[in-house]
Amino acid sequence: MQKNVFIISGPAGVGKSTTAIKLAKVLSNSAYISGDYISHMHINGRQKPWLSEEENTLIWKNILSLTKNFINSGCDVVIDYVTFPNEVRWLKEGLKEEDICLKYIVLWTDIETLIERDNLRKPEHRMGERCLVLMDEYRDSSIEEKQFLDTSKVLIEEMDLVLNNIISSDKYKVN
Repeated sequence: MQKNVFIISGPAGVGKSTTAIKLAKVLSNSAYISGDYISHMHINGRQKPWLSEEENTLIWKNILSLTKNFINSGCDVVIDYVTFPNEVRWLKEGLKEEDICLKYIVLWTDIETLIERDNLRKPEHRMGERCLVLMDEYRDSSIEEKQFLDTSKVLIEEMDLVLNNIISSDKYKVN
């Protein structure tokens, strides 16, 4: 039976983790993979993945392995990580032997909301300027417009509508 793999992406502070965790909870048999958690598994010698191709590659190899393991155990998979089109293509290629539907969703918001959401985090978890740098990187990348999901005006109480959109819409499918 075909399994779903959802990549929930977007700039730091846009609501990836909140959305991804809630999505994993509404799916009947699912796994949640946090790229940030995987990144922090590497203790000594760890580098910032946005500054080290080697570190970023290690993270993605681990994401791929976990995704395959969960798919082979009958789970849908929700990946929560800053992800660009080249990484989506690489993951799709790594999963080509699996019977999956891959969806790539880039959460988006306006700058004011992004800064506001980042400021709601505990001070030690705030990304600050990194949020804006990532926003520029997403704008400059080759992401198709259909992959973006604007959550600027979405209240937490309206999250069910967002989740239903992600699950039911074919526009996020990666061919």
